[in-house]
Amino acid sequence: MIRLVADLVLRAVVVLAGTALATFALLWHAPGDPALAIALARFGSQVPADVVDEIRTQVGLDGGFWPAFQGWVTPLLQGDFGKSSVTGREVWPDLVTAISYSFPLALMGMLVGVALSVPLALLATRAPGGWVDRCAVAVASLGTAIPQFWMGLLLILLFAVHLGWLPAMGARTPTHAALPALALGLGVAASFTRILRSGILEARSQPFLPAIRRRGVTDRAIGRDHIGPHAAVPVVTVFGLELAFLLEGIVVFEIIFGRPGLGTTLIRAILARDFPTMQAVVLLTALVFVIVNLSVDLIYRAIDPRMGARDA
Repeated sequence: MIRLVADLVLRAVVVLAGTALATFALLWHAPGDPALAIALARFGSQVPADVVDEIRTQVGLDGGFWPAFQGWVTPLLQGDFGKSSVTGREVWPDLVTAISYSFPLALMGMLVGVALSVPLALLATRAPGGWVDRCAVAVASLGTAIPQFWMGLLLILLFAVHLGWLPAMGARTPTHAALPALALGLGVAASFTRILRSGILEARSQPFLPAIRRRGVTDRAIGRDHIGPHAAVPVVTVFGLELAFLLEGIVVFEIIFGRPGLGTTLIRAILARDFPTMQAVVLLTALVFVIVNLSVDLIYRAIDPRMGARDA
């Protein structure tokens, strides 16, 4: 197990290093002058050429790609995320503020998705092929097919414009998180419902279940000890993919619903060529991916011991 964890951690370090280099290179080689973009973000539309040159020297853009990358990554290895190229403030406090908006929203979206998908999948599998099952599959397929931004706009139109039940924009009160959390949760529920339904039906069709029933094992015990763990394997596997959906959806929904957070921080940093802020957001997102995938990998091996046997 120690060797397995060490191997996974080594892969995680490689992923983070590759992510840092790739995102820095993409932003560096994007069309336009980074120093001009930073100057425009600082001062507005009228910026003299000498000011642009001064900013280029100030933020370390005049020495080429590798010196600039080294100048950013060296303090990072010591836990220093640097200062924003636009505001001049430390990146980490602003990042913590953005996290305080985005992570609770992602958690709420996940909770909404689980709360919707589990009962729907259980109802669908009680009578496979029945009208409840067909409706559940249709709803899940529809939720997967609808684009994220369109789902958000439909929710705003229904609950904020026509019904007036919930606010559409901002993040001043907990009710402002209801619509974006619902939009995120509907996307999660669509995928979870299909995966959980398929896992339960597959588990119920296993050839060893009739033999277990003949031994006098109750249906509740069979569901807890055999069907549940078997159905949980694909759900745990897809959990990491759903996290990707949540992080992607947060970027979209924070723009649509006018909320502060990691998504709006990232968009502003990209437009302003704010390298330290953009890199901090991307690295934080990659770190969350790595931690979740590492946890999912370990949980997967705990649920299915055959994975550990194959590694051995």
